Amino acid sequence: MIDHEKIEQAVRLLLEGIGEDVNREGLLETPDRIARMYEEIYGGMEEDAGIHLSKTFTVESREMVIEKDITFYSTCEHHLLPFYGKAHIAYIPDGKVVGLSKLARTVEVFARRLQLQEQLTGQIADALMEHMQPKGAIVMIEAEHMCMTMRGIKKPGSQTVTIARRGVFETDPVLEERFFRMLGMSVSGKTAIGQVVSGVRLIHDKKKVKRMLEAQKREINPDASEELYYFLNAEKRIVNVSKADQNRVP
Repeated sequence: MIDHEKIEQAVRLLLEGIGEDVNREGLLETPDRIARMYEEIYGGMEEDAGIHLSKTFTVESREMVIEKDITFYSTCEHHLLPFYGKAHIAYIPDGKVVGLSKLARTVEVFARRLQLQEQLTGQIADALMEHMQPKGAIVMIEAEHMCMTMRGIKKPGSQTVTIARRGVFETDPVLEERFFRMLGMSVSGKTAIGQVVSGVRLIHDKKKVKRMLEAQKREINPDASEELYYFLNAEKRIVNVSKADQNRVP
């Protein structure tokens, strides 16, 4: 429960602390405004994501469900400054789905709190797994932090990207890659596992490449079986690890 009186007292002390006159016209109602604003932007502290995710619908499909570009605003708990951006959510149903608006509402529940982006990402993924019980879930958040743009290092435009994988997304790299493709990130060359250079994907994790090739061999993702995958070795040379040459992988 937001305590309006304490917030108003704290704001007055803060204004005095920075040398302001709390009795001047422009600041007289500021403590009350801040208290009412906090009730809105920190309203998620009193909400339970389970309320939004408990209403499910039975389906036969086991195909990936994605809701992308969910705009959110949150507050960094270190400096009490905003960070904001987009959340992308996907899950593999296990007989149940939720209304698409409920995914966006789940993001809001956890965003409207004092947060760390890493924590926010994991909390959303954990809520999906707990209340929907899908086969797997993945959450990716891209955000700009005002504590990096208006103070300190002052780097406007810099983006922090966090990912939380649960269930089958932790063990199936091809499924993870499909998620990024459905987000359209393979086209732009911005993915968490590599970049596209002249139509060839560079993957910097040798073990991930090998797992992807094994998954293709099991025909988990037959549509991708003809793709060429590469990784950069320690000498920064491009090493071919296409399906035809997978025996060359160290």
